[in-house]
Amino acid sequence: MLVSARDPSSRAVLQLPEFRAMLLATLCSTLAGRAVALTVAYQLYQLTKNPLTLGILGLVEAIPALSLALFGGVVADRNDRRRILLTTTTIEVGCALLFAGYALLGAGAGVGPILALVFCLGLARGFSDPALPAFEAQVVPRELLLRASAWQASVWQAAAIAGPAVGGVLYAALGARGAYLFAAALFGVALGCVAFIRPKPRPHFVPGEPVWQSIKEGLAFVLRRQVLVGSMALDLFSVLFGGAVALLPVFASDILRVGPTGLGLLVAAPSVGALAVMLYATTRPPGKNAGRTLLGAVAGFGVCMVVFGLSRNLALSVAALVLAGLFDGISMVVRRATLRLKAPDHLRGRVSAVSSMFIGASNELGAFESGVAASLLGTARSVWLGGLVTLLVVGVTAYLAPELRAMDLTDVAEDRG
Repeated sequence: MLVSARDPSSRAVLQLPEFRAMLLATLCSTLAGRAVALTVAYQLYQLTKNPLTLGILGLVEAIPALSLALFGGVVADRNDRRRILLTTTTIEVGCALLFAGYALLGAGAGVGPILALVFCLGLARGFSDPALPAFEAQVVPRELLLRASAWQASVWQAAAIAGPAVGGVLYAALGARGAYLFAAALFGVALGCVAFIRPKPRPHFVPGEPVWQSIKEGLAFVLRRQVLVGSMALDLFSVLFGGAVALLPVFASDILRVGPTGLGLLVAAPSVGALAVMLYATTRPPGKNAGRTLLGAVAGFGVCMVVFGLSRNLALSVAALVLAGLFDGISMVVRRATLRLKAPDHLRGRVSAVSSMFIGASNELGAFESGVAASLLGTARSVWLGGLVTLLVVGVTAYLAPELRAMDLTDVAEDRG
């Protein structure tokens, strides 16, 4: 459960100017990134009329982002994280402007420039994904990190929901070039917000230590800490086996028979639940029983997937997905706070890199697993069986990771590794 007693300082973190700048940077960069992703996908499909190119588009960004994550973690733990974010955000501004320039050229330029720019965005992600959580933890005092994490998760979720809609409206009203220019402006605001934050101390590291040795140190730290490896494994396997997002069009068309309007409800439902609980967590963040809260949330997610897989009623299916989003939102808040509080500053970039690889693998492989399982077992059966597997994973994790069960996020003492 989330902490029941309202803390009078629950909004104290919003009084920090640098944290407000971080929130605005998160809002603008996420809106811009989602708007660019939608515009690129639509423009690419209009050029090729081949749905396979959309799958290739995702891989072109994911491969460099995931491949560089561990190296990016080392870079984040050896350098000024603020400067890394300034560099990667500048790259995003430049890519958005180049996308706008490409839109002027039309179909004659082919798809190569689009894929090259998407690849550049993936390279930037490989460095920004580890640096951002580590830098956030330097901006906010440790005693306020719980609330800061909940606010960051809430703003990110809201922007992730609104971003594609913003991109669609801009594309319809201004065309691809206008959408890209607007995204470039948003990335520019994010860049200004990061620049507003004062430089923070560089993390301590051993000069001359080989990169691979630094990577091994980060991996070893995660594997030694049940609270870290257990929370990451829960996220990986719950999404891998319990996710149903990739199969929602099949449910809307063939199982619930509700058409595109019903599909819109199904797609939006998890985000509604997730955003609601994240906003709630900004005032009542996870506390003393955070480990049990995480395990209970993932178990609740699994139960919701069982109900959704068995349901043949639209209202029940939407309710199950809203609750699944709610439980997933609780899980996200706890995992974000765990990452920031249970990793020492000099290792936080590398721990964040491992986490980003878990998340990336679960998202990329989860959709593939859903498709394979649905083709072998049937769509509905694959979903409710996946929910049961998620419950099994929770039980095994709870048994093997007693430290995770007992995790307390009210203890803000730093783990020195």
